Amino acid sequence: TFCNKMARPALEPLELLDQIESEFNLPTYAVNWPIGSGDTFKGVYHRPRREVHLFNAEAKDGKAKKGEDKSTKGLEVISVDDAKLESVIGAELHARLMEDIELLDELGGELDLQAVHDGELTPVFFGSGMNNFGVQLFLDSFLGYSVRPRGRDLLGGDRVEPTDEGFTGFVFKLQANMDPRHRDKVAFVRVVSGRFERGMRVTNARTKKSVALSRPSQMFGQDKTVLDEGFAGDVIGLNNPGSFAIGDTLYMGPRKVLPPIPTFSPELFAYLRNSDTGKYKQFQKGVQELLGEGAVQVMYSRDAVKQDPILAAVGQLQFEVVQARMLAEYGVETTLEPLPFAVARWVVGGWDAVDAAGRIFNAQCVKDIWGQPVLLFKNQWNVDQIVADTPEIGELSPFSIPPAAE
Repeated sequence: TFCNKMARPALEPLELLDQIESEFNLPTYAVNWPIGSGDTFKGVYHRPRREVHLFNAEAKDGKAKKGEDKSTKGLEVISVDDAKLESVIGAELHARLMEDIELLDELGGELDLQAVHDGELTPVFFGSGMNNFGVQLFLDSFLGYSVRPRGRDLLGGDRVEPTDEGFTGFVFKLQANMDPRHRDKVAFVRVVSGRFERGMRVTNARTKKSVALSRPSQMFGQDKTVLDEGFAGDVIGLNNPGSFAIGDTLYMGPRKVLPPIPTFSPELFAYLRNSDTGKYKQFQKGVQELLGEGAVQVMYSRDAVKQDPILAAVGQLQFEVVQARMLAEYGVETTLEPLPFAVARWVVGGWDAVDAAGRIFNAQCVKDIWGQPVLLFKNQWNVDQIVADTPEIGELSPFSIPPAAE
């Protein structure tokens, strides 16, 4: 957890830790500790090395000189036991820091990494992202705390290990318009096994097509660099002209399919309408690119006349994000037409099961982005009723079933 904007007035650090623990029901461990906040922010105390990283807003301004590491530009680090620390941060802040250190040491000693890996504890860092202060310290620590790449079970019962020679990658995220000037779309791929090389040809398990990975990149913030090779655990950005979808498995050699990413069962549904018919192309492009990111699930009516997408989400905020991005990135103003449904169930048996069931009452049948049948219900009672009264429908799943899982 990174507590940002410490260069602005903030709550007391103990209050911030208490908020994290109460809101997320997750214990915290302060890896570093802020010295003041807002105008009095002087830096952070890094507990593992007992050193103070001093904050200097002016030193962060301007470009880094040639050969200078911009991540540490203007950074001064001194030991907490250094006699000059009091004169640097002031007697009042120094006295308070010494009290805080004593309190932290009494509350807990070493960080329990196993608890972190089990999701039972979160390390907490403080800093100022806008001033690039504390960010490198967080990243270095994050790498040290991270688990090493582990093997993954494949669909079908086999397993792939990081040390296996054959390349395997998993598409876990899509992002449109990372560079608004070029309307690009990037697929983020985690290397699961083997060695990645720029220009290599792999097979997409979902489409069964061969794809050349000719323009791989590595991104951090606004920095983008060309990547020539990668190994298990690395994340690679690939320009994505519609070749990839979230959950795709890329592989070399014998066919391998990793399990898809679990999805939340949607509870809110609404038609997304284009308010300006003159921007039909922009609307369609935005729908294809933005909704392909997986921020919301997308469905369509079986009626060919109704071509507007049906957005399916867990919370209202997801709808608002889509509308805001459609306007900001594609210049298209949209409206939402809510639908009176609260439950979605995917028909595992496909369209054959839907046809066998005949007429379906108290539900609307639509299709998802993969063209698979989905039943929308007003409540769980309607779901139970169709299962009891129409056994021909077969198994119903609360989660989408992408083709990669077949």
